[in-house]
Parts: sequence; structure tokens; C-alpha cells
Amino acid sequence: MSQKKRVISVVGLGYVGLPVAVAFGKVGFTVGFDINPSRIAELKKGCDRCGEVSAAEFADAQLLFTDRVEDLRQADFHIVAVPTPVDRAKQPDLTPLLRAAATVGEALKKGDIVVFESTVYPGVTEEECVPILEKASGLTCGEDFTVGYSPERINPGDKEHTFTRITKVVSGQDAATLETVARVYETVVTAGVYRASSIKVAEAAKVIENTQRDLNVALMNELAQIFDRMEIDTHDVLAAAGTKWNFLKFTPGLVGGHCIGVDPYYLTHKAEQLGYIPQVILAGRRINDGMGSFIAQRAIKELIAAGHNVLGSTVTVLGLTFKEQCPDLRNSKVIDIVRELRDYGVTVQVHDPLADPEEARAAFQVDIVPWDALKPAHAVILAVAHRRYLDLTVEELKQLMTEGGLLCDVKGGWDRDRLVSAGVRLWRL
Repeated sequence: MSQKKRVISVVGLGYVGLPVAVAFGKVGFTVGFDINPSRIAELKKGCDRCGEVSAAEFADAQLLFTDRVEDLRQADFHIVAVPTPVDRAKQPDLTPLLRAAATVGEALKKGDIVVFESTVYPGVTEEECVPILEKASGLTCGEDFTVGYSPERINPGDKEHTFTRITKVVSGQDAATLETVARVYETVVTAGVYRASSIKVAEAAKVIENTQRDLNVALMNELAQIFDRMEIDTHDVLAAAGTKWNFLKFTPGLVGGHCIGVDPYYLTHKAEQLGYIPQVILAGRRINDGMGSFIAQRAIKELIAAGHNVLGSTVTVLGLTFKEQCPDLRNSKVIDIVRELRDYGVTVQVHDPLADPEEARAAFQVDIVPWDALKPAHAVILAVAHRRYLDLTVEELKQLMTEGGLLCDVKGGWDRDRLVSAGVRLWRL
């Protein structure tokens, strides 16, 4: 027996939600909802400040962009894709998710399905979101409507591993809901779907994906600090070790953004509620959260070794976003480098070709300096490996520095041998 065709709504049109909405919009009418009127206005013009969706993709999709709750009632399959950040105390902040649940609840009808994609700890969908859906709708979950969970796997800035090309994990509160959720996603996800055994399993699978990566990077960061004290180049060590077939190829660096640097805290929060204090996960978080300060302090030591006065020196930081080829500033750890350098009395000038200057000023009190306005600096730090920076010639790099200047390569993105042979002083993580 064929199932009825579902009308999709996507709540939250950021880096995750917008690509999902556009994908469904290509196969049928889809409602795209966001509480930010300015975001809705720009999307109606076919413009995505996040750079995830092109004008051509907008044109191919049947999308109603709206901030009106009433418009959600046109849909019967609601996908919630809003941020799940942590607060200053590194505790999960479910406020955006629970507010989104209340919004969807106002539009719920009998027979509707609600699927959450936001990263959470196991139990949030059924224990936190369902009661809010029931209260807002006056309906009963399991009788009038059902829920599912399908963790997002969007990788901002990645044009290869896109929403439709990544295997989609799906789950539902019962067998019928699971099958419906799977079939809906199968209409757009060409990589196929994986049916998880329960909602909690799907929630747990998502949160450990990023926890595993966080810990692997933390190991590389700890090794980098050890090898730095031994005056051994970490990238040389990794290149040698990488010749073994089962060596995992992770590299050291800053761990920010809205996923890897955040999600482990959701898991540790739930573990602590259950009376278990995680050891390895939190140790990895401490290492990664401290890398900005370590990089800044090493830059200071190199400045001193090069004969520069630290107080009053100028350092140019290239890149402010949390990752390369992506304008997203959320939870960027580059700001830790900037703040540490400022604490030493250093004048810091920041450049980023993708970051929004107004957003940078509001989030970090940092002014993005135009390329042509950068003054020659005593040190230049490659913090984010945007293609714009990796394509710089040796001469262009020299022009960014004063005589006897220093290059600090956090990402291992520049050709070491070429720079050193040209007489450039280089330190890299």
C-alpha cells in the first residue's frame, strides 16, 4: 500500500535547515520557517549569507519562506533544525530547541509527524520536546501525532559531503513512524538511510560522532605541544606515522564551531546527571579549548627570540571564522588567540575574506581589517586555511611582515621548505 505524499516544513533556516528545505523543495512544495524576519527577507530574494545554497538551487525549489506560525499548518511532516549551543558554563542550552517545539506545537494537527535534527543528548526528544508539543497543541503523542529523530550531518562549507550525499540516520517512536520518516528522507537523500533501533540510539549516535573527532584532534593537539618542546615538527611526525595503513590521519588545530567543540558537553552533561563523571571526554575538551592560548604564547616566544619587543608589536591574524571556506563565526576559537595576544600588549589586526564585519564586531568586538589596509606586522598567524591565504606567494607573505618578521602556521597550510629557503622565519603547530 502506497503512503500519502507528505508536505514538509523545516523550522530553522540556518546552515543545517536551509539545505534540507531546498532539497525537499526540489521534489515538492516545502514550507521554510524561521523566527528571524531579516533571514526570511533575504531568502525570499534568493540570497543565502551562509553560502550553502546558490541562486540556481533556490530557483529549482518550491519553497514558501515564512515567519508566520499559521503557514506551518500547511505541512504534516515537520523537521526541526535549530541550534543547540552551550552556555558560558559549558552546559547545554536547549532554549532554541524547546521554543521551536512550542512553535511547531501551535501548528500541529492529527496525523502529523515531527522529526528533530538538532544535536542533543539521548532522551531530549521524548523527555523534553514531546511534553512541549503536547502542551502547545493539546494533542497526545502516540495517538494524535508521532515524533522521530534524524541527526543532522551537514558540514558547512563542504560542497562534496552535502545533505543528499550523506547516509541519513533515521528513527521513530514506533515502527510505522520509522518507516514513514525513512521513506520521506529517501525521496531526497541519494546516499540512502539507516534505520536506527530507537530515538535514543539515533540521538546517541550523533553526539558520539563529534565526540570521537574531538578526542582524536585533542590527541594531536597534545602531541603537538609535546613535540614542540622537543623541537620536532609535528607534521613531519604525522607524515611518517601516516604511512601505516591503519593510522588515523588527524591533524592538530583549533576546535571551534557549533558541533565538535560543543556536542561533547551534551554527552558529559547527561552522564553527570546519571552519576558518572567522564574522564577522557572532558580531558580532550580541556586540551582543545586551551589551544588558542598555547598558539598565542608560542607566537610571543618566537617574537622575543627574533629580537622584537612584545609590548607595542603588531600581529596580523589571518582568518576569524571557525573553519576554512565558511563564513560561520559561531564558537570560533581564533578569538582566543586574539585575546591572549592583546593581554600581552600586542596590537592585533584581523583579516577574513568571508566573515561578516558587523557580525565579528558584535560577537567578538573585533574589527575586520581590509586586505589593502593591513600594516606590515612583526608576526603573521595563519589561523584559518582559507584558499585566499594558501594561494599567497612567498613575496606576498613577505609584504605582510616587517623586516625579520615571523610566520606562524597553525594549519600547516604553507610550504615550509619554500618559505625557509626564502629566509622566512617560520613556526608551525
